[in-house]
Amino acid sequence: MGEIDKIFTDLGGKPLILHSLETLQACHSVTDIVLVMSESRFKEGEALIASSGLSKVSAICAGGRRRQDSVMNGLELLAECDWIIVLDGARPFIQRHIVEFALLEARHTGASVAGVPVKDTIKTTDARGHVVDTIPRESLWAIQTPQAFRRDLLLQAHTEVTDDVTDDAAMVERIGVKVKVFPGSYDNIKVTTPGDLPVAEAILKSLSKSAQEAGR
Repeated sequence: MGEIDKIFTDLGGKPLILHSLETLQACHSVTDIVLVMSESRFKEGEALIASSGLSKVSAICAGGRRRQDSVMNGLELLAECDWIIVLDGARPFIQRHIVEFALLEARHTGASVAGVPVKDTIKTTDARGHVVDTIPRESLWAIQTPQAFRRDLLLQAHTEVTDDVTDDAAMVERIGVKVKVFPGSYDNIKVTTPGDLPVAEAILKSLSKSAQEAGR
């Protein structure tokens, strides 16, 4: 997003991060929330939490150099609990039932991740761009957050796995834990580039319309 701090980008008249925070606030299973963000935006984050009545946000902390460093910073500030949910702040369309289902599915092995079946055909190529293989997509999932973990397993993974990884599930996999994948939502996009913002606005309008029609 260049110089844009995407979690404070306006989406439907409020900061993007507020959409996911309000969903977590409404989840019965969620007791404490630690918001990990840029240290330079702390005052804005504190003002947002104070003005929004997000009573479950117990702390705000700075992110680290890598994704896993940011998660670890947040873990260190969480109150004692048995289960941890990791959620990208740039996913504004997480739904309560997906958060609850993440915890339910994690009870099978101690770890679960949301995901959606891959729709496109996936091919691997060599250095010259020539196709080497076409991967059967029936077993491929695009992984999202929330990701839920038993606290002790996640802490063990963060202690033992020191090389770079793309998500917490990969760390837990490295220590031999089976991670359960469960259905997320194709609406549960991660806002990563400026081009994602118009898509997010369209999804927000669609979800708002569906909610209004359901309330009639």
